[in-house]
Amino acid sequence: MYAYTYTEYGSPDVLKYAEIPTPTPKANEVLIRVNATTVSAGDWRARSLIVPAGMGLIARLVFGFNHPRKPVLGTDLSGIIESVGADVSTFEPGDAVIGFPGAGFGAHAEFITMPADGNVVRKPENLTFEEAAAIPFGATAAYDFLINKGKLRTGERVLVNGASGSVGSACVQIAKHFGAEVTGVCSASNADLVRNIGADRVIDYKTDDFVKEGALYDMVVDTVGTAPWGRTRHALVPNGRMLMISGSTSDMIFGGLKARLRGKYLIAGVSSEDVDILRKVVDLAASGNFCPVIDQSFDFSQMIAAHAHVDTGRKKGNVVVSVNPNSKSLRFDDENCQSRKTARA
Repeated sequence: MYAYTYTEYGSPDVLKYAEIPTPTPKANEVLIRVNATTVSAGDWRARSLIVPAGMGLIARLVFGFNHPRKPVLGTDLSGIIESVGADVSTFEPGDAVIGFPGAGFGAHAEFITMPADGNVVRKPENLTFEEAAAIPFGATAAYDFLINKGKLRTGERVLVNGASGSVGSACVQIAKHFGAEVTGVCSASNADLVRNIGADRVIDYKTDDFVKEGALYDMVVDTVGTAPWGRTRHALVPNGRMLMISGSTSDMIFGGLKARLRGKYLIAGVSSEDVDILRKVVDLAASGNFCPVIDQSFDFSQMIAAHAHVDTGRKKGNVVVSVNPNSKSLRFDDENCQSRKTARA
């Protein structure tokens, strides 16, 4: 099979298109022919080793000290089961699935093996393969932080910093679905997109500061690391929660204590990759209550260009790579979401 591999950290040019052995599924595994994958922020960090100050040593311990531990990137995928291991009874060849290898990577290839009882779920028929591949990375992080860790309640006022990214756009939609009043922070060029996916109000970070405007929120979600606790605390109500999906090392380690001393909460850490969360967000997508935003779709031969686009820091939602040329390209389309909502009603 063919895959994109890398043996050193750096720019997208470190990626090499290479022929490597097709994996054989173990007794408890499935072999998936990948139809579509994404280039996520996780891929960008693992490839470039660009991490918040103070996290460099930890990043090398996680990704590989002198060279990458996982030679094939790719955190999300959709595809077709090619074969199953001897002990697998939950899937069979021909099943369309969504996979979330997450920190295990490996989806930037024509085939991947995954445990049958791991992060693999059936793809709903009303989702294209590209939509399906764009679900796991952003939506599972958003759901885990908002619902599981943050305990979002109906009617709460939520601000999402970085509302047009993969995680941010999922946060806007999931928070809105669960009854929150949502304010999105993004650039003016992405304001219409953020409104279309459900934000009640949009703030242009280039011209306005959500802290200085004086509004108070029950929850502030920072998905891009540009809203440190020292500023954000002023925008929280008493007992308000800050969900730090991305942020400084100091805030990640000491923020919780600093927040409690102020009568507030800071929740940070790594999002869960539990398959139950994946099932929940896939169901939200199937019913039209969450639509993964797709910025651009690239062919497999354009993987390096896809990485380069992510490196610009200007992507909206997800960057999808079609591994199978028969996989249909699709950008975010609110009408498709509305039709799924109507069909499920």
